Amino acid sequence: MKRFLFIFLFTSCFFAFSQTKVGGIIVDETGSPIAFANIIFKNSSEGTITNDNGRFYIESDQTYNTIQISFIGFETKEIELEQRVNYNMEITLQESAEQLKEVIVYTGKQSKKNNPAIEILKKIWAKKRENGVRKFKQYQYDKYEKVEFDLNTIDSALIKSKLFKGLEFMFADLDTSRITGKTYLPMFLNESFSKIYGDNILEEEKEDVLGNKNSGFSGNQAITAFVEDLYSDYDIYNNYLKFFDKSFTSPLSKTGVDTYNYVLSDSTFIDNKWCYNIIYYPRRKNELTFKGDFWVADTTYAIKKINLQVTKSANINWVKEIYIEQEFDVVNDSVFLLKRDYMLSDFSFSKKEKSRGVYGKRTTVFDNYKFDTARPEEFYKAESDPYDPRVFSRDSIFWKNARLETLNDDESGIFKLLDTLKTVPKFRTYYDIVSILGSGYIEIDKWNIDVGNIYSVLGFNDAEGTRVRLGARTYFGQNDTWRLEGYMAYGFTDKKAKHGFSAKFLLDRKSRLILSGGNRRDIEQLGLSLTSTNDVLGRSIASSSLVTVGANDRLTNINLSTLNFEVEPAKNFRVRLGGSFRTLSSALPDAFNLDYIDPDSPTGISSEVKQFDLNTTLIYTPGKRTIGYGVERANINDDHSTLLLNYTKGVRGFLESDFDYEKVQFSYRQPWQIGGFGRLTSSIELGKTFGEVPLSLLSVVPGNQTLFTLYNTFPNLDFYEFVTDTYATVHLEHNFNGRLFSRIPVLRKLNLREIVGVRGAWGQLSDENMALSSPSNIPLIAPNDQIYWEYSFGIGNIFKILRIDFNFRGNYLDNPDARRFGITGTFGFNF
Repeated sequence: MKRFLFIFLFTSCFFAFSQTKVGGIIVDETGSPIAFANIIFKNSSEGTITNDNGRFYIESDQTYNTIQISFIGFETKEIELEQRVNYNMEITLQESAEQLKEVIVYTGKQSKKNNPAIEILKKIWAKKRENGVRKFKQYQYDKYEKVEFDLNTIDSALIKSKLFKGLEFMFADLDTSRITGKTYLPMFLNESFSKIYGDNILEEEKEDVLGNKNSGFSGNQAITAFVEDLYSDYDIYNNYLKFFDKSFTSPLSKTGVDTYNYVLSDSTFIDNKWCYNIIYYPRRKNELTFKGDFWVADTTYAIKKINLQVTKSANINWVKEIYIEQEFDVVNDSVFLLKRDYMLSDFSFSKKEKSRGVYGKRTTVFDNYKFDTARPEEFYKAESDPYDPRVFSRDSIFWKNARLETLNDDESGIFKLLDTLKTVPKFRTYYDIVSILGSGYIEIDKWNIDVGNIYSVLGFNDAEGTRVRLGARTYFGQNDTWRLEGYMAYGFTDKKAKHGFSAKFLLDRKSRLILSGGNRRDIEQLGLSLTSTNDVLGRSIASSSLVTVGANDRLTNINLSTLNFEVEPAKNFRVRLGGSFRTLSSALPDAFNLDYIDPDSPTGISSEVKQFDLNTTLIYTPGKRTIGYGVERANINDDHSTLLLNYTKGVRGFLESDFDYEKVQFSYRQPWQIGGFGRLTSSIELGKTFGEVPLSLLSVVPGNQTLFTLYNTFPNLDFYEFVTDTYATVHLEHNFNGRLFSRIPVLRKLNLREIVGVRGAWGQLSDENMALSSPSNIPLIAPNDQIYWEYSFGIGNIFKILRIDFNFRGNYLDNPDARRFGITGTFGFNF
């Protein structure tokens, strides 16, 4: 969501010249607004539907003199348009004296057999098919895409404000959106042209990006990643359409009859095919639904045109409008080809009609379909390089031929506008401020260094007291092939300096061969994760938590040095080989010591561990998408699974290392989109240590004594309450995204979201390891008698940014100072 905050001030859209514009509100005789009324230009197939507040806006490239307004139970009304632009109209509909006979709509569990729209919908289901290209052995087509962002709702008050003093030239050429009727200022445009090749027999598809062109803030990786994540592909024939990590019920879904009202509105010829027009709108408020209409061809019952507009009452944050249009070429009974796909999103901090925001729009045009041209499998394996410099340096002749939809005057002007803005000091200041808030780093361009992260400057724990930390990194651009990064920290209670330093080098871009290494000397809470960290820069929130439940004194001094090689032999499959040397000791020995039996020590007991390890890690993230090609890449989606297999070999004697042992660990994390019932996140972790090791090298079941909700931890466990050498844990958390609360009238308007969770852990600790760590001053307990478990109930989206979880302990209530109940929470910007 930091990306969203950045986009909110710096983004763009397109100009649409039109001949007829109409906007206003539809009300009944009492003055109450009529939601989902149908407005159409007379003798055309161009129309729209009023929103939840009865407001509408419609425009056309054609000149029309009359609009028709209709809604069930009201007389159809025609309004003559006196001029080309007609804003702020107030139109009153009168109740119909007769019941409509040709269309009868039932709600709830009543019979729907007499509704002709639903009968047509059933035929759509019966003829439902895959995209037309799936009907051929092979296929190829051209794809042109442009993504645009605008600052919208521009008025004289904004133009004359101090914020834009000296930048008035930005507003010289404003126009109105053809969807919302609001003025906008274009700020960003990205174009790409590619050829798609597919083989349904080999089940292979590849995209060759031939051209990519940016205006605006193309160098900012946060914007690019946000755009990629924002506009994921979707299929209107699916039961659910996913946007912003939410599943919206499709109007073409088989569950649609229980979610939407359908009305057969019109029929006419479109491209020489007889089509029916069906209007749909939701039965209930606050659910993730659309309103709109679609045209369906008779005999084939394939969609010819469809538009979908998210209702304003939908339980989604920071997005005021989502509007989608798709057009298809219906070739025959079994082939319909996507011709044009358009999506508009209006990002805003408020859903009020006059609130300002940012338009984000994607237009994708498909053409030049060709079929049944066989190519060898090697053709699909040989992926093109989307970051080839030639892709970003295409000339005007290339783009003239590649654009399947030409740029209008306003889109073309974005390039010149942004070039001018970048030279204005005041604008650069605004840009820098928002960039710092988004990335956490202060850019010093003169030295190619970023200072930060500003969000980790202050910290606190029992060992260090108040601490300060300041870091920096090299930064020449988002695709740097090497990066140096480090920090210094100081604790005012222990009066000690700490540091961390890291270096990364991309040795081969194609295989993503990376050499990395570093050193870290700091204080860390190691009881927060089962997998020991080799990160020389990271720091858990538990190590710097200002407020904790009970004493946060089980902290460890860590001096860690690492050297790793990483390679990606296949897409999303990484192999990491490396070594690490750690020195571990307690930061507060009186409260928590790491003593163990050491026959070689004069006292027979040692309190410090020196350990050299060799590590092999395999990481597979199917479906993961990234942006960039440098030594560091940004993730653009979080709906992929992650599988990790780690093997650690401790080598005794090398560099005075203390222990010989082997450790095998496996973890699997998977998010599941459960249709309209929300999102389930699941994870399992398994591990076993072979050999005798002391407490500092054992596997600690992750507790959580902070007041923050941290996934994959147990909020009712203290740090080091359970210690194991063999373990298995499972975590399940389901976010219903408000589906249940939306059915309760009292809670409906609050847009709250319900979250439930359950988690469990089982583990063993061998007698040998327990005896080795017996000098420690904490109890060594493993959950081997029965599976330790917890459950929780949470309420999210409180004031749009707060989540609170109520956590309950299921068993092991007799453990010392066992916490039966706890409350945790977290802040965040979520859609």
